[in-house]
Amino acid sequence: SCSQIEVSETQTIRVFRVVLPLYCVFLFVFSLQIPKTMTQGNCSSVTEFILLGFSDHPKLQIPLFVLFLLIYLITLVGNLGMILLIWVDSRLQTPMYFFLSNLSSLDICYSSSITPRLLLGLLTKKNVISFNECIVQFYFYAVFGTTEAFLLAMMAYDRYSAICNPLLYTTIMSQRACSQLVVGSYVAGIVNALVHTGTVLRLSFCSSNIINHFYCEIPPLLSLSCTDTWINEIVMFGFIGFTIITASLAILISYAYILATILSIHSYEGRCKVFSTCASHLTAVTLFYASAAFMYLRPNSKQHSQNLDKVASVFYTVVTPMLNPLIYSLRNKEINWTQTLEQTEAPSVE
Repeated sequence: SCSQIEVSETQTIRVFRVVLPLYCVFLFVFSLQIPKTMTQGNCSSVTEFILLGFSDHPKLQIPLFVLFLLIYLITLVGNLGMILLIWVDSRLQTPMYFFLSNLSSLDICYSSSITPRLLLGLLTKKNVISFNECIVQFYFYAVFGTTEAFLLAMMAYDRYSAICNPLLYTTIMSQRACSQLVVGSYVAGIVNALVHTGTVLRLSFCSSNIINHFYCEIPPLLSLSCTDTWINEIVMFGFIGFTIITASLAILISYAYILATILSIHSYEGRCKVFSTCASHLTAVTLFYASAAFMYLRPNSKQHSQNLDKVASVFYTVVTPMLNPLIYSLRNKEINWTQTLEQTEAPSVE
């Protein structure tokens, strides 16, 4: 019955509200238990790093600068435009677009934590970054990346509620519930990033300071440490794996119910209409999770691993934030830029 479904959906929301805070508390407590590492030998601590980036292709520095600058500008314009469009169009004041506007904000922050520093290095060919700048860049990158992973899972649950229980959708996904899910995603991202940053700060860097990457990332930093990194590796595989697996399971379960609902629709047009509302989110999820899993969860390989890491990192830190607004606007007929601009510019007629 409808009352039973409503109780079930309310319990699901409560599970998210309980699990996310518990996850954050667990991460914080775990970080307090990590023993400090000791500097080995009479070596001086590293105060700055050199990001190699794409310096092994000097003739491509300017073309790469132009390419990444263009991608970054498209990312800013596309995501800011998406936020503005959702804000001014009354038809888009729904939970789905509330999550989408937050995703656009995350994509701007996510890309901005990496791309400007990359552009500066390509243009000036000065790839020196201080230790403190490296840690700050890594922290914000980890915050926005983890938050987006959880937010994509929340968006899948939103699609499940809208398609499988349309009559109770506005009740289940109330403004308060949506806000709590978004805030919970940010809190999980912040605490998760604090744990990873804390483990990095406990390492000692006293030999090479050359990072074969275009930003400060966990695997290259671990390879430079002159102390034992087994704790960091456990944290990286454990917590990143937990985030990817749990969020992926939430998405898969949501879409399993959605698929069952789609198959129960007899009309071909109806099936296509329902599927079209999910196709954009599925595309964004596949791009983000596939590249992240390839970067963090694949076995270490001594051959070509660093070049593959760079390609994967470019894809999910630079390219994906640019593609998200294009994917959602092209697949969703409700997002009509021209019509919205005409409505905002046209004078009201009484």
